[in-house]
Amino acid sequence: MADSNSPIADSGRSPFVLVANRLPVDRKVDDQGNQVWRTSPGGLVTALEPVMRQHDGTWVGWSGSPDEELAPFTHEHFHLAPVKLSAADIELYYEGFSNATLWPLYHDGVAFPQFHRDWWQAYDRVNRRFAEQAAAVAAEDAVVWVQDYQLQLVPQYLRELRPDLTIGFFLHIPFPPDELFSQLPWRSEIIRGLLGADLIGFQTPAGPANFLRLVRRHLHLRTRSDTVFLPDGRLPKVRTYPISIDAQGFADLATSDEARDYAKKFCEELGNPRRIFLGVDRLDYTKGLIHRIRAFGELFEAGDLDPDHDVFVQVASPSRENVAEYVKLRDEIELMVGRINGDVSRIGRPPILYLHSSYPRLAMAAMYSVADVMVVTPLRDGMNLVCKEYVACRTDQTGALVLSEFAGAAEELRQAYLVNPYDLNGMKSTLLRAANASRREKQRRMRALRKQIFEHDINRWADTFLTDLAQFREAR
Repeated sequence: MADSNSPIADSGRSPFVLVANRLPVDRKVDDQGNQVWRTSPGGLVTALEPVMRQHDGTWVGWSGSPDEELAPFTHEHFHLAPVKLSAADIELYYEGFSNATLWPLYHDGVAFPQFHRDWWQAYDRVNRRFAEQAAAVAAEDAVVWVQDYQLQLVPQYLRELRPDLTIGFFLHIPFPPDELFSQLPWRSEIIRGLLGADLIGFQTPAGPANFLRLVRRHLHLRTRSDTVFLPDGRLPKVRTYPISIDAQGFADLATSDEARDYAKKFCEELGNPRRIFLGVDRLDYTKGLIHRIRAFGELFEAGDLDPDHDVFVQVASPSRENVAEYVKLRDEIELMVGRINGDVSRIGRPPILYLHSSYPRLAMAAMYSVADVMVVTPLRDGMNLVCKEYVACRTDQTGALVLSEFAGAAEELRQAYLVNPYDLNGMKSTLLRAANASRREKQRRMRALRKQIFEHDINRWADTFLTDLAQFREAR
């Protein structure tokens, strides 16, 4: 294993470069009190680790600490090329334009996007910085894969700096229709930025359709099928690549002795209820938490769910806690949960258990394995991998998945109990239908869901995208 603090031994030029907002490592303190790097637990990192190792790749991203200037270094199988972000960059580029302008705009305007010129200027400046770092570490004719909404200008800037490169871009969140995207004062700049890539990938078929329509309307370029015809002769492709998870990894984790022990203790702490409903989300206004909790409150208040035998556990991982919108959301949720529990709970058994905390993957796999009904009801989501994690962990072929029609995963997981999260009565009836379905029906649905996610796991996602990108490289 490489020394986690050693500099990259070679010239730093890599045939494969991945560019993302964050590096695939987190800084931790070990038992001796030393600061060390640990590989991040995310699915994207897990999926791309063998790709990075195979191609001797370099990952370009921010370290997570403001005003920190780090030289490139190697950690385990990753060559890392940090990009410095100042506190002002984080406030304007990340918290501002990325998460207060693009995030709500791309999620169907669930919250009002804010448009500020200084945010845009910071976004443009930081994207250029990421492109310059990628250009510096990429070998001649290298493949560069840019990730997500924070870096949509990188492909074009990289194209200008290094026309020899083959560039891919993948958007992990939804891409909005013309009616929403056209509100953005810098809409043409974003479109041009993305068209710097040879291959642009989206989660669902709506993404390419929306993007190609915008290309025709705002840039007046010709498109045909999945191809854009640029004046310089390049022919970028626009396609769908639904992301997934390490399905087998989750299944193995859920059946481990450690997970079984955790699951047993979890059920005991809940009082061994007859039925467990589970929600797992990042605390975000796009996740539909208010609607979901209100629906459960009405079910408990009406007696359709029994607080003596049923429990709804909502895990809400902390998110952007210094942003006013998220502080307000947390306060609203906690007040609602407190009111419902105060009205209908029995001594020692709240019907709704709200956990504002992050849990390791082992704990989540254990919770998934004992949840009778998984409730995934975002108002809008690019994909949502929680529902796929739940399915992977149901090795006994039981359990029921209630899934929002507005999650990208609904395109693939058709055997879930699909629901419109804005329709509270419809959500309530669907929750009861899923909970009360026969074992035979649940197994039939779960077998189909498991077949889908095991055949289309995250390795297949990465392989498919990179294989297509390699074909374009060969055709150049």
